[in-house]
Parts: sequence; structure tokens; C-alpha cells
Amino acid sequence: MRAMVLSAPGTPLQLQERADPIPGDGQIRVKVSACGVCRTDLHVVDAELPGIKYPIIPGHEIVGRVDLVGGNVTAHQAGDRVGIPWLGYTCGVCRFCTEGMENLCDHPLFTGYTRDGGFATHTIADARYAFPLGEDGDDVSIAPLLCAGLIGWRSLVMAGDAERLGIYGFGAAGHIVAQIARWQGRSVHAFTRRDDTAAQEFALRLGAAWAGASDQRPDTPLDAAIIYAPAGELVPAALRAVRKGGRVVCAGIHMSDIPSFPYDILWEERQLVSVANLTRQDGLDFLKIVPRTGIRTQTTAFPLAEANEVLQKLRTGQILGAAVLQP
Repeated sequence: MRAMVLSAPGTPLQLQERADPIPGDGQIRVKVSACGVCRTDLHVVDAELPGIKYPIIPGHEIVGRVDLVGGNVTAHQAGDRVGIPWLGYTCGVCRFCTEGMENLCDHPLFTGYTRDGGFATHTIADARYAFPLGEDGDDVSIAPLLCAGLIGWRSLVMAGDAERLGIYGFGAAGHIVAQIARWQGRSVHAFTRRDDTAAQEFALRLGAAWAGASDQRPDTPLDAAIIYAPAGELVPAALRAVRKGGRVVCAGIHMSDIPSFPYDILWEERQLVSVANLTRQDGLDFLKIVPRTGIRTQTTAFPLAEANEVLQKLRTGQILGAAVLQP
């Protein structure tokens, strides 16, 4: 197999040849056909997440075919198309797992972070954490749904029944969630970097009622806002934009420090909450509605060997929609 490997903090990924992995009990080997590039991959590469053990293969928006099945696997067989998400394993016995909150498991494994991921020709997955994808849709278009879509869905659910929804950061997750929100009949307001007119125009093409810079406020207060950009200064901005009793959802796994802000923008029962990972049920619920919503992901495909260049484009805001690597 070939893989783009992160060998040490802050170093470029290296294209390496490795022996083909062998699935263990309860595992499957997947031949990767597409792997989305997520902002969390940047947090891994830039050593912004704790506990990274090197070397590691990033990538957690994986679409591929099962090509080898380990023992005691009944849910998948060779040839099945599957999707492998961020959450790659949970212990099943801690308080959070037993109370239906496996996304908060005390002893989890995460694809492309604490276990090898999909910036490769092959990867190993726990069979219980691989979603069956069927045969509809092409691999590149589906790949961003495995994280940007899944986390986007969980954050949208956490935003409640907000009719006027703000989306801060209109990238991979934002452009998917905007389509779901419009399908649900919500009014979408997209907030981007001040000079990112391409993303603002993209949001308007997807049906947003308004698009502008993140330091602007809509004419009427929002019912809720979701923050996808990893910029802590957006939290006070979003709190100022939502109405009394409104909710701000922080959807990223990493964010720069949130600056101090006056209590009066949180007062009047505004809520500030975060999203952590996802459950398998989130994935099943989301994938069930995808065909009904007519989601069209905006993707640009790149060869696996160009992973470093793609990460830099993502880092500097040069990707419209989502980037996808193809082995």
C-alpha cells in the first residue's frame, strides 16, 4: 500500500510504501477510492490536537470497497462500498457509551488521529464503525459527507428549530448544512472572511438569504448560529447576532482562544454549546435523509501525492467547498 504519512509534528507528509495491512478480529480492510480533506486534518498536521502518536496517516472522510474481512464480521463482505468516519472505535462500557453518548466515550479511537486513516490506498477499520453506502452517487461527492456532513448534521440538530440560521465559515460543512437547512425551509445567513466574495457568492447560489463578512450583523437577529471556522473571535460576534434565547453552536474540534466578552451578550438566556464528535446513530440518521435533500457537494479532486499542497490550500482558504484525495 501507499500512504501519505505524518512522521513528526510540523513536518510535511511523506509518500511511503508499506506492507498491506491485515484486518484483525472484527475489522475490515478497505481499498480507498476517495478521502475528503477536513480542517481537522490540518489540526492533526499542525499538532494542534493532543496525544498524537507518530507516525500517523491522516484522513477520516473515507469512501472505499471492502477487500478483506477479518474474523467475526457479519455486517460487511468483500466488495461492499463503505464509508469510514472520524469516530473509529468506542469502548462500549464507560458511562457515556452505556448512556447513549458514545461520542463522548472515555476511551475512543479516531480515524486519522489516533488510528491510521484514509490518506492511503488501503486502511483498516472496525467493522462496527463503517457505514454501508450502497451504490448511489460517486465516491468523490460522497466523501465530504463522512465528516463535514455528519458533524454538520449533528450541529444543525443541536441548533434546534431555528428559522433564521447563521453559518459562520462557509466551507465543506457550511455548504452541506446550508442545503439541508434550505430543504427544511429555514432562512440561511452565511458569514465568511471579509474578502471571501467567492464563498459569499457560493452561499447565495445555494439559496442563502444573506451573505457577508463575519463582523457584520443581519438586519434581524438570528434564532441560532453555527460556527465552523476555528476562530474564537467569532463566538462573541455570533452571540451578538442571535436573539434573546438564541443558541450559538461551536462545531469544530479545535478553536483558537475565545476572547473575553461582556456578559450582556450572553445574558437573556442565550446559550453557547459545543459539538463533540458524533454517534453512529447520527450517521445513520444523516445518511438516511441525504437522498431526500438533494445535497450536491462542491468538490475538487486531487491525487493522493498532492496532500501537502491541498492542506496548504485549505489552510489559506483557497478551497471552495471540499477537497478530496484520490489514491
